Amino acid sequence: MKTATSNFFNDQTVFLTTKQLLRWTICSLIPIAMFLIYFYDLPILPFSPSPNSDFTHSNITSHHSSPSSSYAEKKKAYQNQCDYSKGDWIRDTSSPLYNDTTCGMMKEGRNCIKHGRPDSDYLYWRWKPSECYLPRFEPHTFLQLISNKHIAFVGDSMARNQVESLLCMLATVSIPNLVYQYGEDNQFSKWNFSSYNVSISLYWSPFLVQGNEKSSTRPNNELYLDHVDEKWAKDMNQMDMIVLSVGHWFLLPAVYHEGDSILGCHYCPGLNYTDNGFYDALRKSLRTTLSSLIDRRENNNGKGIDVVVTTFMPHHFEGDWDKAGACPKTKPYRNGEKEVEGMNGEMRKVEIEEVVAAKVKGSEDGRFRFEVLDITELALLRPDGHPGPYMNSFPFFHGVQERVQNDCVHWCLPGPIDTWNEIFLEMIKKWGEETRSED
Repeated sequence: MKTATSNFFNDQTVFLTTKQLLRWTICSLIPIAMFLIYFYDLPILPFSPSPNSDFTHSNITSHHSSPSSSYAEKKKAYQNQCDYSKGDWIRDTSSPLYNDTTCGMMKEGRNCIKHGRPDSDYLYWRWKPSECYLPRFEPHTFLQLISNKHIAFVGDSMARNQVESLLCMLATVSIPNLVYQYGEDNQFSKWNFSSYNVSISLYWSPFLVQGNEKSSTRPNNELYLDHVDEKWAKDMNQMDMIVLSVGHWFLLPAVYHEGDSILGCHYCPGLNYTDNGFYDALRKSLRTTLSSLIDRRENNNGKGIDVVVTTFMPHHFEGDWDKAGACPKTKPYRNGEKEVEGMNGEMRKVEIEEVVAAKVKGSEDGRFRFEVLDITELALLRPDGHPGPYMNSFPFFHGVQERVQNDCVHWCLPGPIDTWNEIFLEMIKKWGEETRSED
């Protein structure tokens, strides 16, 4: 049986008058024009999206609609370096790259799924920068770009949180070999991806500079702001890339030393020292660290090094740390609902300013590259991404407890912190297009 369409094209008696032809042509051009307007209004992406990219109309839903920019403005934004620090968390139905059964390298306290967190909505959001595109993490690409290199994550437990996220995503294509672990709670660890000759290490150094952590016999941290911490610095000539992450430990009571002098303290009642807060101590610690990197590599005629400073990650305690509901949110904040201000803003400001200063100091030697991984706002907008009471296994198995320990600082794995590494990969892609004086 012939269709109406085939009859139409086979009918040799069809004759179009000039008027009919004109009307038909115009009608045909309208959908083509709409097609071109729609797609040419989209920005030109700086990198080809992953085949698994989930930025499609079928599985992404925005919090809110925003007026579209002109094609010229979008094109300009994509030709310039992307600012990943501004944007919105967009609903995404695609599953994370890994889960609690496919990754054995995460700390138990971050394994929210295994510990019985009842909701899973926190897993289905992706970061959408305001003026550019953030591709989904590509493990093969990451390993290829850093082949024959050693990346060191140095800092506090946030550094550990980020490196665990990275290892879990990379393990989807290549299982890392554990080279060593030592220290309390395995604070010093190293992994190797033999197929790519890639090493990733973790160094516990919550101040970056030399420090004695508070204990039952020492009520305050003791920081020596002019001496870099040799626990990690002794190996810096073996590192090709360093990711630094500090902040939260500076909020604790501390006494500050410089040379043979005591500069003051932070929250030290009973001691006859000037309480000068912690912002200057954070600044001096970063300055000592970044200057030491430059000075030692220059004096040693060493190879180039890439240095990334991850900005401060806000916590989301809304109540006491030992009460149920300390961080009860189950969805991200909307863009503009929370602003980076107060302590969060000041910590971020200090970190960015010190990276800028290091860029100036190291600008005479093309071997140094310094960059900020600015995730303060991304983190601020994700109050739903913490383990909360599920830092422990099934905390409400025997009913609601009067006291329950909460973690509203670190991040569930998988979770929002995976986005930090997606941005990190885009930095490495950009660096891969550049050359150093030694290349």
